[in-house]
Amino acid sequence: MQEKERIKPKYNILQNVGWMCRYAWSGHKNVLATVFLGAAIAVGINLAQLYIAPVILDKVEQTSPLSELLLAIVFFALALFLLTFLQAYLEEYISSDRISLRMDIISDLNAKICGISFPLTLDPQVQKLRDRCIESVCSNDTAGEHIWTTLSTLLAGVTGFAVYAALLTGLDPVLLLLVAATSAVSFAAVRHTSAWRYRHQEEEQTCLRQSSYITRQACSVALAKDIRIFGFAPWLSTVYDGVLKRLDRFYRRCQAVQTAGGAADLLMATARNALAYIYLIWLTLREGLSASEFLLYFNAVSGFGAWVTEILTQLQTLRQESLDLNAVRQYMEYPEPFRFEDGTPVPRADSYELRLEQVSYRYPSASQDTLHEIDLTVRPGENLAIVGLNGAGKTTLVRLLCGFLDPTQGRVLLNGQDIRQYDRRDYYTLFSAVFQDFSVLDATVAENVAQSRQYDADRVWQCLEQAGLTEKIRELPNGLDTHVGREVWEDGVLFSGGQIQRLMLARALYKDGPILVLDEPTAALDPIAENDIYQKYSQMTAGKTSLFISHRLASTRFCDRILFIADGRIAEEGTHDALLAQGGLYADLFHVQSRYYQEGRDF
Repeated sequence: MQEKERIKPKYNILQNVGWMCRYAWSGHKNVLATVFLGAAIAVGINLAQLYIAPVILDKVEQTSPLSELLLAIVFFALALFLLTFLQAYLEEYISSDRISLRMDIISDLNAKICGISFPLTLDPQVQKLRDRCIESVCSNDTAGEHIWTTLSTLLAGVTGFAVYAALLTGLDPVLLLLVAATSAVSFAAVRHTSAWRYRHQEEEQTCLRQSSYITRQACSVALAKDIRIFGFAPWLSTVYDGVLKRLDRFYRRCQAVQTAGGAADLLMATARNALAYIYLIWLTLREGLSASEFLLYFNAVSGFGAWVTEILTQLQTLRQESLDLNAVRQYMEYPEPFRFEDGTPVPRADSYELRLEQVSYRYPSASQDTLHEIDLTVRPGENLAIVGLNGAGKTTLVRLLCGFLDPTQGRVLLNGQDIRQYDRRDYYTLFSAVFQDFSVLDATVAENVAQSRQYDADRVWQCLEQAGLTEKIRELPNGLDTHVGREVWEDGVLFSGGQIQRLMLARALYKDGPILVLDEPTAALDPIAENDIYQKYSQMTAGKTSLFISHRLASTRFCDRILFIADGRIAEEGTHDALLAQGGLYADLFHVQSRYYQEGRDF
């Protein structure tokens, strides 16, 4: 069963339509008005097309004066012209309002994506739901905008059905039932086609995502060297060809289903028209229908069946769009494990103490804890280094201290208070950080440092100076206003890994939080540049608490205390000299690393 079918809808069609109407009412009332106006115009055009030929034919049969005939022709021509013009104008007029409303939904969705609790960003099911939300509002033809067309068309169908039913009240009800029945069978055939496509949409989307991913990687500047050095091109082409073959097989199956559905629809349409001809010819022979009446009733019978099919088709479309909107609502209303607006603001203080109290943490679906019963106090103003081998639990420990995760067992305390009571976003304001996975934006240098369009230029320069990037920025053509990256700006510059790391350090310094987190902040720097950062470390951390995560044990000498993490526990703790004197795990690893820096050593 496909993913879309596994998500149990929380809201029904009426609730989702009501939700969209409330969105429209809050700032886009014109969208609601145009639903009704569009339906009225569509029905008006249909009725004008229905009556134009019978009325003119009736004038001819009655040998009416030429002036009456011309007047009738002009009347219907003018009516069709005006109604068609209004319909075209309305489509242009409403498109901007509908797009604007969808953009509002996307804006709220982006706010949810950016603000959702960190553990949910690690949950595959939540991320699949997020991806489906994006697909539901990403274009004009998706549910977030197209639903207004569906509602307008459905309203026109219901109105037209009622008008045609009233027009055909004088005919045999059995004929109308047969017409409705053949229309229902036609709809069932069409519905089977669309339902098949919808049920297998995940298969299609998977292939499209894979082909798009391969295309992006083949064009990636970051992978250009690897593709050429390792000869990835034939492999990428082979993978891409495999995806295209699966996509081709999918479209062939889809085409076979559509052909069968179209044949059934054509058969029912032929049967419906044949029944109408037979009945109306019989009625003409028995009651002497005029040619104009015959034409009117025949078109009305055909139109009646078309309205039935239209109503059923739009109901099916509305159901599918409701499922998409249901996913949007479920994601936007997804329950948060953290407290945000309903949490207590973090009390402002001159200094902050962080404490882990018997903290253990296990990632979802993991078989064992990553951290085990950690007791740790980070004192105000302390420079704390956290070191250890890969997989020891350093990153998880920092995530807990930063409030990205809540412990499975135990508590994280800020000045003696459990951080779970606080507004988590307010808690994040205490931290400035440089993480290993950079988040450089295609914006100006100054905007990347300040993370805002509004910034203090002098302060930006000061932070760049501390990060050792001033000389590089002054060489750029536009200084602080130089664009970074080339995905958005053609004139953007591409920094080296070390320069990006310095830029991220400047960003952390600009925020000026009381707690500074540096996760491998010098990994991409050469030894001279790294030493320059260390020389400025005391200046950067003056008056702050700092957490310094590193694999290079020699870089931790300037820290007040060092934690050596092993197997999810604090294996050793102390200053650099004390840990060396202890001769334990830290000392062994330090001596292994230091060998490669000893002069004259043969390898």
